[in-house]
Amino acid sequence: MGWHSGIFFLESGLANTGGEDEVRDGNLTLEEIVEQSQKPDTRVSGHVKWFDPAKGFGFLVADEGGPDILLHANVLRNYGQGSVADGARIDVVVQTTSRGLQAVEVLGITPPDMPDIAPLEDFSGVSPDEIAAAPLEPARVKWFDKAKGFGFANVFGRGEDVFIHVEVLRRSGLSDLFPGEALALRSISSSRGRMAVEVLAWESGLA
Repeated sequence: MGWHSGIFFLESGLANTGGEDEVRDGNLTLEEIVEQSQKPDTRVSGHVKWFDPAKGFGFLVADEGGPDILLHANVLRNYGQGSVADGARIDVVVQTTSRGLQAVEVLGITPPDMPDIAPLEDFSGVSPDEIAAAPLEPARVKWFDKAKGFGFANVFGRGEDVFIHVEVLRRSGLSDLFPGEALALRSISSSRGRMAVEVLAWESGLA
């Protein structure tokens, strides 16, 4: 046992002072140590209850029910996305922590069903086969305004900006985009110029 900077340490390396946030073992807080000692990771399928990119987190609901599952923005970013649409299907690895259930890895995301939404006017006259045949290209977000409902991205190797409508995002399983965010998209010619018809995680454009 010993003293260091006014903090009493046990031989285990855990500090025993005013609050878990101050207790550390190397680079780990006591809270993190406790979390790592919990139940093994479990794969769970469910849907997104809500996710707020500005807050940096949201919650999932498992198909089998039970308590909500925390989804942190960093976990989502590791999958290659900065946001996810409410109602999207999602497969995650979940860990039981001292704060409850928390997603630690995203395995897959499927856009929410939107059968009652009419096709965008910009896509009128464009067949599903034409959309599916559009090449998937890596791009980076120039800007996107969720309140306005649209934004633009730059496809690598092209000088023309690609218009992105918020409904295309939702149909692709996303809810928002941020300047500089890397993504992959399919685009077609429309009345607005080049327009995205599908937006995916960055890794999809590199495959």
